[in-house]
Amino acid sequence: GSQSSGGASRSSGGGLGDLFGMAMKQFGAAQQGNTQQARDVTRSRLPAGADYGQMERQAELLVEAMINAAKADGRVDAEEQQKIVDRLGEVSRDELEFVRRELAEPLDVQGFIGRVPRGMEREVYAVSLMAIDLDSNPEAQYLHQLAQGVGLSADACNEIHAALGVPKLYR
Repeated sequence: GSQSSGGASRSSGGGLGDLFGMAMKQFGAAQQGNTQQARDVTRSRLPAGADYGQMERQAELLVEAMINAAKADGRVDAEEQQKIVDRLGEVSRDELEFVRRELAEPLDVQGFIGRVPRGMEREVYAVSLMAIDLDSNPEAQYLHQLAQGVGLSADACNEIHAALGVPKLYR
C-alpha cells in the first residue's frame, strides 16, 4: 500500500513572512560582513528552542525558491520582481541587491532540488507558486519538475494550489 503522511501536519503560513524578513536581514548584514550582529538580533527574536542555523538555511532556500520560480518562464518582469520584494517585507538596499543578483543567475532546477531538505517540500513548492502568476507553460513545467524532483504527489500539489486559490496543475 502507499503511505501518506495524512493531512494532520497542516501548518499555517503565518511565520513565513517573518522567516523571509529574518533571512533578508541576515543576508543584508552578512553582505556587509556583519554576520555576528545579524545573528544576535535574529536570535533574540527566535522562539525558545528554535535552531537558528536551520531556520537561516530554510529562509535562504525559500527566498531562492521564489526567485527560481520567477525565472522559470525565461524572464523576470518588473511585476514578478515586485511580488518577490513585497513578500519579503521591509528590505534594505543590500537585501534588494542580493535578490537582483540571484535573479540574474541562470536557473539550475536540479541543483536547487538537490538542496531541498526532507520536510520542506511543501513550503518550497508553495512559495514557488506564490512568487508567480501561473500563466505560462514554462512556469507550469517548472512547478511540475519541482514537484517531481522533491517527491510531491499530484494530489499534494493540487491541495497547495487549492489552499492558495490558484488553478490546479493536475486534473
